[in-house]
Amino acid sequence: MIEAELKARVHSPEAVMRQLDERAEARIEVYQDTYYDRPDGSLEKADQELRVRTVRGPNGLRTVLTFKDATVDEASGSKPEHETRVEDSQEAHAILQGLGYAASIAFSKRCRNYDFEARGRQMLATLVRVPEIDGTFLEVETIVVEEDITAALDDIRAVLADLGIGPEDLTRELYTDAVAARRR
Repeated sequence: MIEAELKARVHSPEAVMRQLDERAEARIEVYQDTYYDRPDGSLEKADQELRVRTVRGPNGLRTVLTFKDATVDEASGSKPEHETRVEDSQEAHAILQGLGYAASIAFSKRCRNYDFEARGRQMLATLVRVPEIDGTFLEVETIVVEEDITAALDDIRAVLADLGIGPEDLTRELYTDAVAARRR
């Protein structure tokens, strides 16, 4: 499956939050993300991602292991995504390290998540603040088969437009790159 996703910088986070609050109940969570790579950096070179994410929220703690393959849509950066829940986050980290992967970067994200239906699709909109990066971001995504990615991205653009987010606000900037740059 493909995670069709667009990300934008938000200039009026309060206004966007109010509009999203009208669509769905917010789920406020903090993500602790650790990205892994091989010692030679070959995952990053292949445009792939391997991540352990621990989520703290109103329903407690959960951890997911995610692999994202190379980008299938250059304009959006959308990627095939494989994700599964992990029972024990420390064991997940130990397994990856035991297989020879090394943590390349770790950081936290403060997220306000909204699950809703729009244009006949299940959507997830997330307002994101990364403490080490200036600004607020909005990610809107839906899971599709590769043949449906163009139509799904058009639907996401329509949702963004309804929220007052235009094409000029879209960004492909990666949180990992922005955090790494900030730390240098």
